[in-house]
Amino acid sequence: MKKYSQISIKVSDFSEVPFWKKANTIDLICVGYGLTIFILVLVSYILGATDFLPGDPQKLNLALLMAPPGTEGHILGTDFVGRDILSRLIIGIQAYFLPGLLAIAISLILGTCFGVAAGYWEGWIDTIVTYTSNLLNSFPRLVLILLMVAAFKPDIYYIMIVVGITNVPAVASLVKGKIQFLKQKNFIEAAISLGLKTRSIIIKHILWHNCRAILIIQATLGMAEAILMETSLSYLGFGVQEPTPSWGNMVQAGSNYFLQGNFWPSTAPALAILFTIMGFHLLGDGLNNILEGKRNK
Repeated sequence: MKKYSQISIKVSDFSEVPFWKKANTIDLICVGYGLTIFILVLVSYILGATDFLPGDPQKLNLALLMAPPGTEGHILGTDFVGRDILSRLIIGIQAYFLPGLLAIAISLILGTCFGVAAGYWEGWIDTIVTYTSNLLNSFPRLVLILLMVAAFKPDIYYIMIVVGITNVPAVASLVKGKIQFLKQKNFIEAAISLGLKTRSIIIKHILWHNCRAILIIQATLGMAEAILMETSLSYLGFGVQEPTPSWGNMVQAGSNYFLQGNFWPSTAPALAILFTIMGFHLLGDGLNNILEGKRNK
């Protein structure tokens, strides 16, 4: 009896160790970099929303066309019509931030509902969810987005609705797989036998305690995908249109002057896209390794 009590104490002590103390150094670096990028994006969005900017992003200054970085009053220089690049970079975050959150909300909410329904109740519900997911996956995403652009003009919110809906099957599959794993461990049967309500089992014991990490990771990866989608479409002319700044249309406009030696109008937004998307991907990858214990397996 004493031996079992000692074992239980050791197990409980181990479970109480904070997850970051059990994490790999590389994963902590990835998560730290990702959180830094997230905070910078959030702060920049707030600055842009409150018009607390280093300059007017729409003001034309014909006396300072293509001013290089470090010019007085223009840290990152100006573009081909004299607009401040740093201010336009900050405002450009608005092009994907709220639309990206919309896409994440749609994919997580619908994907979680479908995944719980298919994994918890199974049967004909699982069949319907599986066929619906296969139907969504059968449509090429680019075709759906182009149809939305043709129907509603270049409105980024409609585009992100499509992105969110097409990500639903991936989230549903992960949640369903987690629930099926818990069923193999007799977790759900034990909870039912203890008299717990179905709502409590699903919300608290399945989603909160066991699927929380999956949903957080999918949210970070979803934001990275939203940024890539928005900037790509804006670069091609299907997303945010001039004069409204977007990192994508800034790269496209500045690329016309790249070979002339004026590289900063396109390089600055391109690097912003690169480091931001990389930050969200590394954040998701690091959280996946830490919360799911991938490095320890």
